[in-house]
Amino acid sequence: MTANEIRDSFKQFFESKGHTIVPSAPMVVKDDPTLMFTNAGMNQWKDIILGTRNPEPRRRADSQKCLRVSGKHNDLEEVGHDTYHHTMFEMLGNWSFGDYFKEEAIAWAWEYLVDVLKLNPADLYVTVFEGSKEDGLDRDDEAASYWAKIVPADHIINGNKHDNFWEMGDTGPCGPCSEIHLDSRSAEEKAKVPGRELVNKDDPQVIEIWNLVFMQFNRKADGSLEKLSMNVIDTGMGFERLVRSIQGKTSNYDTDIFQPIIHEIERLSGMKYGKKEDTDIAMRVIADHLRAVSFSIADGQLPGNAKAGYVIRRILRRAVRYAYTFLNQKEAFIYKLIPILVAEMGPSYPELPAQQQLISHVMKEEEDAFLRTLDKGISLLNGDMDELRAHDETVLDGRQAFRLFDTYGFPLDLTQLILRENGYTVDEKQFDEEMQKQKARARNAAVVENSDWVELREGEQQFVGYDYTEYECHILRYRKVTQKKNTYYELVLDNTPFYGEMGGQVGDRGVIVSENETVEIIDTKRENNQSIHIVKALPKDPEADFMACVDTDLRDACAANHTATHLLDYALKQVLGDHVEQKGSFVSPNTLRFDFSHFQKVTAEELRQVERMVNDLIRQDIARDEHRHMPIDEARQMGAIALFGEKYGDKVRVVRFGPSCELCGGIHAQSTGRIGFFKIVSESSVAAGIRRVEAKTGKQFEELFYTMEDMLNHIRDMFNNAKDLRGVLEKYVNEHETMKKQIEGFRAQTTERIKERLIERAQVINGIHVVKSVLPLDPATAKDLVFKVRQNFPEMLVCVLGTVHEGKPMLNVMLSEDLVKEYNLNAGQLVREAAKLIQGGGGGQPHFASAGGKDPDGLSTAVDKVVELALK
Repeated sequence: MTANEIRDSFKQFFESKGHTIVPSAPMVVKDDPTLMFTNAGMNQWKDIILGTRNPEPRRRADSQKCLRVSGKHNDLEEVGHDTYHHTMFEMLGNWSFGDYFKEEAIAWAWEYLVDVLKLNPADLYVTVFEGSKEDGLDRDDEAASYWAKIVPADHIINGNKHDNFWEMGDTGPCGPCSEIHLDSRSAEEKAKVPGRELVNKDDPQVIEIWNLVFMQFNRKADGSLEKLSMNVIDTGMGFERLVRSIQGKTSNYDTDIFQPIIHEIERLSGMKYGKKEDTDIAMRVIADHLRAVSFSIADGQLPGNAKAGYVIRRILRRAVRYAYTFLNQKEAFIYKLIPILVAEMGPSYPELPAQQQLISHVMKEEEDAFLRTLDKGISLLNGDMDELRAHDETVLDGRQAFRLFDTYGFPLDLTQLILRENGYTVDEKQFDEEMQKQKARARNAAVVENSDWVELREGEQQFVGYDYTEYECHILRYRKVTQKKNTYYELVLDNTPFYGEMGGQVGDRGVIVSENETVEIIDTKRENNQSIHIVKALPKDPEADFMACVDTDLRDACAANHTATHLLDYALKQVLGDHVEQKGSFVSPNTLRFDFSHFQKVTAEELRQVERMVNDLIRQDIARDEHRHMPIDEARQMGAIALFGEKYGDKVRVVRFGPSCELCGGIHAQSTGRIGFFKIVSESSVAAGIRRVEAKTGKQFEELFYTMEDMLNHIRDMFNNAKDLRGVLEKYVNEHETMKKQIEGFRAQTTERIKERLIERAQVINGIHVVKSVLPLDPATAKDLVFKVRQNFPEMLVCVLGTVHEGKPMLNVMLSEDLVKEYNLNAGQLVREAAKLIQGGGGGQPHFASAGGKDPDGLSTAVDKVVELALK
């Protein structure tokens, strides 16, 4: 069976057992503050498990895209070095929400593996939870009894809490689990050591392929357990491991999931897989990381410098580094593999072919940027090795290696490789200490302590914010949250008009008012499909009757900006073409930011066309046409635009303003006229193939207009209220350019005269021409001057120029090539040593270097010091 056939067989099997087959959720998580990426099949069902969303249909199955690279599931550094770890992987899963439980889950898992896939029962071992005294839990005898009906007793193994008690996190739903392990070893190996002795012992050929989780409990903040309101089945089977087993391979990378990619890497690199370990590891790393980065970009997450974007950048850079180091790829390489990935996985995941051009552009730009960084890092490392050589040392300071890593993204293993090739090593202990310090700082900054929810009333939250800005309500539950020594409280209301931050739109602010007090809502977040209201202090009487009141001025400004993004999206498509797709947005009362796919700068003329189109729609004052709970197929037939990387349910909300029609859950203006006016204030590049527009509407544009008007009046006053202000300015600029060229000519003449005087005063010491002086020159002139002196003395030259400009001293050192090559002199080393005398530092190339400082009084001494060191 091929990988695609195996995936289809899983879905068909569980469909025959009454399961609804659902599409994979995006791999990038956008509206859950606790997750950056989907790292397990159950993530998209979290709100159902927590009881905040309708569980129907109660039986579901899918193949879910997952990514594990950080936090609890930190597998990144393992990837490529073994045969079964991955960053991006597929998780086959089936779920039951308050329907069937352990007996059916166990029976169907066995039926699928043995009867459908024809795995040998003798090669399968199962684990059951052995119990935990700490939690007061007995052995999972119920699961064991069901396994005993189909599995020999010696194939049922007790597992500890670490392996056989699944938990969502430090708090939340949890429960015992049963793992199914497959022994893929040869008959000879099985005869020597029974498979049961290798279960959960990290043997690469005795691996877990399926985990059946029986969620029964909720872990509270104090560590205690309470029963869940409904039992949940959550199973997860690693697709790549399963395919490996079915296809009789000993490595996931030998299956038809990865082999087409590896063959393409071989073709492009000219190297063969299976010949050399370093090369094999590099090819596995690249094949894996290609998938992770491509799917992330397709789901809307671009590489960046923070949070999820940084994770994707880190994965891609790891792949580039392996291609650079072990496959000798000094130019962008990985983006060339995208066509083969799309050919193999595109039929199952249509977002890949749909976003292929964007993925390719972004990946190539990222590769090019990191390759430039590698070159810079190598240059800096060469300078460090020069220092080691000058001081007769062989061990690079670990703190310096960490600076290369932290500032320039230069990895430790590449630093070690280059040092080793030149006879040096690095102090790994110091490097590790710096790394631990950084991680500790990050942990401390990110630590959030949540208390347990205090339940005041039973019930589920109803959102009424589409229709009301004020509504009677009660507090269902609250909890205390501490972060960075700041304490606040989160409230869940039974009825709320407050919109929780989601889809790029900030959350509402306002108050809740009781008979005796007013409590400010400083923000509203979205978590597990409900609005979480943030307050600095709890109401004195949390069980009182309240009136929830949204700040309508802020809401209206935010709604106007959100509606403007819909009109902008429509106008961009009309002006630039249908290839334009939204790639992100942020709207607040003061901000409108919109990212979209387009492969070149938008011209000023095109931006003006877009503005005119949007403002025309605003002047038409088109009323909002809204359709709630519409079947998604019906919405698509209406022409509603859906975004790649967004998760939609079976029922959706459609928002239409004339020709603009989109799937959207956000807050919008009642009509386009409420926007007032629309003006683009900037257009820029976010990444390859992604442009960003920022704009102002309504009152924000009014303030911008007044600022521009005041500036224009001020400029007019500067030129005596000239009628032809543009003509006056052009004349002024032209005169300025003329004078600038004249000044540059005078400066060149002055530099030439100074050069002649320096040459006249040059000394010859031990056969070396020594030119030195201290002059009041700007840095650019000083640098030009030492290069001119070198033209006169191409051999045996030491030129040292000290300058003072705006009170700041500077040293410039120039050496002739023969002194560098034959006498091993190094201008960078000379200037670093002499710069100490002006309380500064610097560096540069072996033939030219410069340094700045703070103490001009030491400049003459510093100049003499360079000459002394050079002639030593």
